Amino acid sequence: MSRNLNFTTGKIIGPLMQFALPVLFAMFLQALYGAIDMAIVGQFSSPANISAVAIGAQIMQTITGLVTSFAMGLTILLGQRIGEGRMDTGGHIIGSGIAMFAIVGLCLSVIITTCSGLMTGIMHAPEEAYELTRNYVLICGSGALAIVGYNFIAAVFRGLGDSTTPMITVFIASIFNVAGDLLLVVVFQLGAAGAAFATVFAQLTSVVISFFLIRRRGLPFEMNRSMIRLDKAIVRRVVRLGSPIALQDFLVGISFLIILAIVNTIGVTASAGVGVAGRVCTFIMLIPLSFMQSMSAFAAQNKGAGKYDRAQKALWMAIGISTLIGIGMFYVAFFHGDLLVRLFTGDPDVMQAATDYLKAYGVDCLLTCFLFCFIGFFNGMGMTTFVMIQGVAAAFVVRVPIAWFFSRMEPVSLFHIGLSVPISTVFQITLCFITLFYLRRKIRKK
Repeated sequence: MSRNLNFTTGKIIGPLMQFALPVLFAMFLQALYGAIDMAIVGQFSSPANISAVAIGAQIMQTITGLVTSFAMGLTILLGQRIGEGRMDTGGHIIGSGIAMFAIVGLCLSVIITTCSGLMTGIMHAPEEAYELTRNYVLICGSGALAIVGYNFIAAVFRGLGDSTTPMITVFIASIFNVAGDLLLVVVFQLGAAGAAFATVFAQLTSVVISFFLIRRRGLPFEMNRSMIRLDKAIVRRVVRLGSPIALQDFLVGISFLIILAIVNTIGVTASAGVGVAGRVCTFIMLIPLSFMQSMSAFAAQNKGAGKYDRAQKALWMAIGISTLIGIGMFYVAFFHGDLLVRLFTGDPDVMQAATDYLKAYGVDCLLTCFLFCFIGFFNGMGMTTFVMIQGVAAAFVVRVPIAWFFSRMEPVSLFHIGLSVPISTVFQITLCFITLFYLRRKIRKK
């Protein structure tokens, strides 16, 4: 496949950006799923429907993040084998991955659809939005297999150094999502349920298109049906690499759900406002997130090739580029957040709540440029256990307690509650710098 990149030789910036830009665009399009849902529901439905989409989408985002992070184990393993020059193992890795992630998708579908009411209750969804939220989660949960399928395929391509193919499939699926929202929410007035149906259909379309592209283009190694089985050694390796990342992201997601649950007790307007701010935040965080994905693939290949210095150079270059863009994101989110919020809702009270909360995320823009690049680097180096520890510690030792503390201060300020996020990011960056210093000393002694 001509789209595959080898990160172990040649220049650093060029290949890194060549990989990062399609990742960024693919993530931007994927973020449109939720953004379009929120924007159309916000403009054509009630605040209760906005709250339902906000809460339900946060629940599904947490579960999707679990799958995406777990699939990172496959990306890392495949990238390391390519760096080692062991392309012959690629078919067996992908075959085991297909079998494993099919089981994961089926299990998630059963769990989510069965526990949709329980999840909604735990989130303290406002009474006006309870049934709408439960239906949203139930519908999205029925499409869990499609969610898993898309993230598995994207993980495979990124492990191969191909970030363009996932971008193409998401682009096409986004078109279907927009069409579905306009039809079901605007024309048929189905509100949050219509947005959920449109999302599931778009994800299913993405999976179908991805398989079609794979069959048409082929893979850079042999792959046949006999390889689709659970190879214990490969499964153990993928689980070993992916589980810490998945657990970390899942628990971090839970911490944000707890914060949202705290906000939900304030009322439906605050709930809807935080939901809208979260959608805006999804976009302003795309730059550092794309570099995180890129650094994982870059560092994995160079670790396999034993080129640690090259991986570290790429880390600092990625931090520098994303920081320059992060400064711009901070300015827009902190000083002109109302312009972004207006895209998602016309309700003045919801707009005010969202703008206040978004200011805190603006501050975080200046910090995640460091943090996400660090996380991508450590994931690629196989240090996923450290990534898990720092993420979980920040979530439950710093973020949740601070959010709870500010929620008890009168008058309650969504900006102050939101500050729990950048404060926890500072804590994580500190741990990352300490660990990087330790890693450099360890490598020099070899």
